[in-house]
Amino acid sequence: MARTALPHDAKAGPTKPAVRSVTLGKLDLDPDDHFVDIGSCTGAVTIEAARCAGRVTAIERKPKRLETTRQNLAANGIDGVELIEAEAPDGIPDDADALFLGGSRNYEAVLDRAAEIGVDRIVMNVSRLEVAGDAVRAFKARDLFDEVLQVQVSTGYELAGATSFDSDNPVYVVSGGAK
Repeated sequence: MARTALPHDAKAGPTKPAVRSVTLGKLDLDPDDHFVDIGSCTGAVTIEAARCAGRVTAIERKPKRLETTRQNLAANGIDGVELIEAEAPDGIPDDADALFLGGSRNYEAVLDRAAEIGVDRIVMNVSRLEVAGDAVRAFKARDLFDEVLQVQVSTGYELAGATSFDSDNPVYVVSGGAK
């Protein structure tokens, strides 16, 4: 995965690099895809997706976070991403092939919209166990569920001349899509 610069902070996120790698692997984007990032925040996933997908739309309800997405896209030399200020599911285009939800706000309505338009790849990252369970049930209720993973990553750092590890909080990666 290419290095991603995120010089602009959104006071939330970004999705950690290792988790982005798993997320993008599950989305399996190609140049024919229209990818939609729901709640783009720092733009970390948007940037990675723009390197693979033919079209990218980033939806963010908070204007300051949308501006952060815009600035981080520019810092990475990424252009052509459609930025939409909206509360999802508003703004989700009819021709979306792949969709990422980086949080849990309005996810049931987003899943309804994804099922309605036949989005074939959906990934939702969740940090809280109870929300992950609810999300799995919501995916299943809409016949969108494929699997849930718990991703736990630890990053090495130097400690007294040796390597120790700091662990990141686990993330639940719920994936699926319209059959």
